[in-house]
Amino acid sequence: MITCYVRYVIDPKKLIEFEQYGRMWLPLVEKFGGQHHGYFLPSEGANNIALALFSFDSLAAYEQYRTDSIFDPECIEAYKFAEQTDCIISYERSFFKPML
Repeated sequence: MITCYVRYVIDPKKLIEFEQYGRMWLPLVEKFGGQHHGYFLPSEGANNIALALFSFDSLAAYEQYRTDSIFDPECIEAYKFAEQTDCIISYERSFFKPML
């Protein structure tokens, strides 16, 4: 199993838009065989940092998801929404192997 950790720098004035973006992706990761662990929005502390965590059975399964999502109409809609609203300033991905 591989868990993807995504750290977003968001526009705090567009938190509602980012939340909508996250709600779009929750079912999409599962549509492609992953397990979404949720988005984590700013609360106390920095008001411009959000996180997402989701897992796939392997790095190969994650890479297949990335390839397939490029052509999926719902994923394209989510990408376009983020671009149009400009709610994400930047993001970085890291991968972890859970120790359960």
